[in-house]
Amino acid sequence: MRRAMRLLLVGFLLLAAFAYLNNSALLAPAGIGRPTLLAHRGLAQTFSHVDVKADTCTASRIDPPAHPYLENTIASMDAAFRAGADIVEFDVHPTTDGAFVVFHDWTVDCRTDGKGVTRSHTLAALQALDIGYGYSADGGRTFPFRGKGVGLMPTLDEVLSAFPGKRFLIHVKSNDAGEGQQLAAKLARLPPSRLADLIVYGGNAPVAAFAVKLPAVRTMSKASLKSCLLRYFVLGWTGYVPAACSNSMLLVPINVAPWLWGWPVRFLERMRRAHTDVYLLGPWDGDEFSRGLDSADEFRNLPAGYSGGIWTNRIDRIAPMVKP
Repeated sequence: MRRAMRLLLVGFLLLAAFAYLNNSALLAPAGIGRPTLLAHRGLAQTFSHVDVKADTCTASRIDPPAHPYLENTIASMDAAFRAGADIVEFDVHPTTDGAFVVFHDWTVDCRTDGKGVTRSHTLAALQALDIGYGYSADGGRTFPFRGKGVGLMPTLDEVLSAFPGKRFLIHVKSNDAGEGQQLAAKLARLPPSRLADLIVYGGNAPVAAFAVKLPAVRTMSKASLKSCLLRYFVLGWTGYVPAACSNSMLLVPINVAPWLWGWPVRFLERMRRAHTDVYLLGPWDGDEFSRGLDSADEFRNLPAGYSGGIWTNRIDRIAPMVKP
């Protein structure tokens, strides 16, 4: 009995030693380069996240403007790249006449002088709107961007043409599988070298349909993210990377990341081998998930030598803190 207990203890200690060494940075290669910076919606107007709901009109509660750019415009993307972004995220909606426009909201009521569901309009109707119409930093007393956003809603084609060779994260805002197929058909016309610059994420149904049609492009949905991380939490100590983690993107809150096996060096190394990008978000508080890593204090909480991705709404603040 004692012999069996000793063997069991030795086996447990060996297993623990293996798990430690397999996930420790002691024997791992050093991080590769500086962090990759992802600018969410380009260089955009920021707003308070307090009590924000899915239907909150965030344009009506912006902070006092620190710059003249409106999110999801070509000018805002250009400013983000010039500020130091490596990749820019933007949102797309199909139009009734077969195009894709770059715009965040499900309806045009909040930000523009129009009404109705975004995808229920023609391209011409959407591009005639003033996308700066609804922005206010003082509860609706003044509107600093009203009249300045007419014709600034770009198409997907216009964005890709304006920034050849730049990397983009494309957000499908619906859960319509047909939209994923439509987007795949449009992007399939691009050469493989251009497709390598793109990642698509969004609703489970459109992303799954997109991946079937265009498997070479990296994709992520809530379903794939959950499947990857849950399996990795269980088996990652062995170095195993689940298939759901391959050819994808992972969004990880900075306060959740330390619970990942091998974080940060081993984990990032494994995901790079799986052709998957990892982007740190701001802290998760159980409610708001997509808040960016936007402050100097949050940046200082990064692991030393961190070489993964950073998702930020304040590329103008974060980029200057990243060493070359």
